[in-house]
Amino acid sequence: MKKLLILAAVAGAVLFVVRRKSAAKAEADLWREATAEA
Repeated sequence: MKKLLILAAVAGAVLFVVRRKSAAKAEADLWREATAEA
C-alpha cells in the first residue's frame, strides 16, 4: 500500500512538471508570435 502511495505521488509530480513545461512553452511561443515584427 505504501509503495502504491509513493508511486502515485511520483506520477503526480511528474505530470505536474510536464504540464508546467508545456504551458510555459505555449506561452513563450504565443509571446514570441505577439511581439514578432510584422
